[in-house]
Amino acid sequence: MNSNSKNAGSSLDSLISSFNARILQLQELTIARNMYPASSIADLSAVDAAVSAMELQVQSIKDRFRDEIEAIPKTKKLLDASLQQQKKLQNMFHHIPSQMPDRTTLSNSEISRSLFAEFSRQDSESYEALKHVEPVALPKEKKGRGYAPTWYVTGSEMDSLSSYMRGRLTLEKVNAAITDMASYAEANAQLIVAPKKKLAENLWEKALEIRDIGGTEGIKGKHFFLETDIKGPSLKLDNTGKAILTVLRHLGRINETRVGHHRVFILQKPH
Repeated sequence: MNSNSKNAGSSLDSLISSFNARILQLQELTIARNMYPASSIADLSAVDAAVSAMELQVQSIKDRFRDEIEAIPKTKKLLDASLQQQKKLQNMFHHIPSQMPDRTTLSNSEISRSLFAEFSRQDSESYEALKHVEPVALPKEKKGRGYAPTWYVTGSEMDSLSSYMRGRLTLEKVNAAITDMASYAEANAQLIVAPKKKLAENLWEKALEIRDIGGTEGIKGKHFFLETDIKGPSLKLDNTGKAILTVLRHLGRINETRVGHHRVFILQKPH
């Protein structure tokens, strides 16, 4: 009897101990689950989203690289064409004459005015050589004097002037005046050869007067203009204009005479 009671007590203790151990395990599991409630799931979701975004960026970079690689042959062709065009332009630049005639019409005097600036920037030795070069020969009409020349002043010629004569004049101003004088002389040359039917009524009397002056000894066959022709845009009858005329007379670009009441300036080649 006592033996049975002891065995029953031992079995009950073992069962209670087993229940206590299971309860402890369940408590530990509950504690472990409640330590990070749902945060782990959110963290994993964020990691998954970041990984997806990185995959999209990598794919975009791959696409960009593919486009760049495909564009390389086109870029090479464009570069080759640009280099060929550059060579052509350089070749054209080296073959452009430094002095070009501008006598197609009177309105082209603006083009001639832009040309003298090129000469002004050249070395003075180049100007010296240019002094002795005849203007480019162009087809002439049966009557008339050909095209009015533009013998520009060189840098060395300007340097040879005394400071009193040169004053505030610059090479650009003087050569712009030469362009104007050539346009005046060209207009007079056209009046000499123009038939009456092609002239406006208000120009016919001037044309007759210019023809009379052009037939005067010492002027015949030469390009000339009158003091009354001086109306700009660069050469004017002001103090600067008078100083320019003085310099050009001194440098042998013009010769002055009087015919009747007119003051006549004759273009001449420098010696």
